[in-house]
Amino acid sequence: MLPNCPTLPPGEPGMSAVSIRSVGADRGPAFYRLALACAQALWCRGLPAQAILMLNRAFSADLTGAEAVLLEHPPPYRALRWILENRAEEHFLGNPRRHFQHLATRMSGPRAEVRTWRAWACWRIARLARPEDPADEVQLAQDGSVEPDDETIDEKLAALGWPGEAEAWRGAFADP
Repeated sequence: MLPNCPTLPPGEPGMSAVSIRSVGADRGPAFYRLALACAQALWCRGLPAQAILMLNRAFSADLTGAEAVLLEHPPPYRALRWILENRAEEHFLGNPRRHFQHLATRMSGPRAEVRTWRAWACWRIARLARPEDPADEVQLAQDGSVEPDDETIDEKLAALGWPGEAEAWRGAFADP
């Protein structure tokens, strides 16, 4: 078992993506907290790529921003950076930059616009933490997609995200 990510709530050792089913269709505070706890459990088992997928799920929570869970556990941008910078070389990670690029450019479903900007925010953190990871230039060219600048990401998170989300994202750029 690896040490806990300091910005995520504790998770039970056996938790996995399947654990999310326990909240049913509800995507509220319990879902958000459970997704974060599952990310922690997966991280501790040496599964950083799966932990990041659980952070994606947390970002899809249907919250207004007034929920106490967001005060206790702010949007997990710092957790993403911590996972990217602290994973062991032998633990599969893939290319997070490409993952978040694809997520941002192919988003659909409920709250797609804000979730797109959260994916771009995570993409920017991945670029910071792992500058060696290349973009999917072919996909960008084929789709005509443009990678946004920090100012645009910040503005979109401030306008569309939970209260304080843009600040939480900027906080991920501070020295750990």
